[in-house]
Amino acid sequence: MAIKIVEVTDKSSLKKFVAFNIKLYANNPYHVPGLVEDELMTLRKDKNPAFDFCESIYFLAYKENKIAGRIAGIINHKANATWNQQYARFGFLDFIDDEEVSSALFEAVEKWAVQKGMNGIQGPLGFTDLDHEGLLVWGFDQVGTMATAYSFPYYKDHLEKLGYEKEQDWNEYQIRIPTEVPEKHIRIAEIVKKKYGLQVKKFKKTKEIWPYAKQIFELFNEAYKPLFGYSELSEKQIDYYVKMYIPMLRLEMIAVIVRESDNKVVGIGLTLPSLSKALQKAKGHLLPVGWFHLLKTLYGKGEVLDLYMIGILPEYQNKGVNALIFADLIPVFNRIGFKYAESNPELETNQKVQSQWDYFEYKHHKTRRAFIKHFK
Repeated sequence: MAIKIVEVTDKSSLKKFVAFNIKLYANNPYHVPGLVEDELMTLRKDKNPAFDFCESIYFLAYKENKIAGRIAGIINHKANATWNQQYARFGFLDFIDDEEVSSALFEAVEKWAVQKGMNGIQGPLGFTDLDHEGLLVWGFDQVGTMATAYSFPYYKDHLEKLGYEKEQDWNEYQIRIPTEVPEKHIRIAEIVKKKYGLQVKKFKKTKEIWPYAKQIFELFNEAYKPLFGYSELSEKQIDYYVKMYIPMLRLEMIAVIVRESDNKVVGIGLTLPSLSKALQKAKGHLLPVGWFHLLKTLYGKGEVLDLYMIGILPEYQNKGVNALIFADLIPVFNRIGFKYAESNPELETNQKVQSQWDYFEYKHHKTRRAFIKHFK
């Protein structure tokens, strides 16, 4: 039976677009579903401030009158201007193991990209770096994280048959948390504090972190600007993410490094208990009981934590500021009972980040990839 491709044009079909991922991976022990409400916010033009400089299109594939796949086409005009390119992006990709389905999905999104004047397409990528990036190509027997998307092994084979090639890889690491702060970190942390006039800011109430919230995302812009495909967050986006993420932070698990002379944020260690199991139990929804599983995990004890952001201003990189972050957070991790940390994706070419794990026991356990296809 022929594959039917349908463009998503209303709220009802957008909900089906989002729900397909959860349905496809139902009962898969490694897949971590996102929250339907959050993904709808990301995809809606009237909600996501990224649409100030992005445009998108969404397609569903039907086989035998059932949804068999989905794909989003995205053009981030700001990123294209930054990187001097004319690429579309594909993302939010899922499909059954059927080459007719995957071929029809990519044919639709590639045709759209060509009509928009693009000369290539890359992905999986989202609107910004805070969306899911990369296709899982190794580590299919590892539980995902809230910041990543799981994919079946056959996805990679389908993309390669359709002419897609590797553009970039991200590595993910599992890091054993030491029972004590490494002596070298303690020594370097003390030197760095005195030499550069830095201190670690800690917070007991959410209202105390609000004055630093925008600075944290501005630091994210500066620290990540040189990295593959980065799209600088606008003021409107920063406000959007501040409201979204700051209230859910576990304050004791954050280390904000500030310059004493002017209280400027120069480094950030932002970590959270792993919410993977809680999200699996929530099955994509806060109601009726998803909120309970998330709150219980967020403020309870656990074995695994996620390193969501380790960021340092460029002028303070390679000066030991990361030692100051770890010296503060490792005792917190031990007090709560964490045994392991998930690094989340790190570009394989980002040696600055990966070298910081040399002082810990760690293993590389997942790899995800951005693919690219140039149009003739």
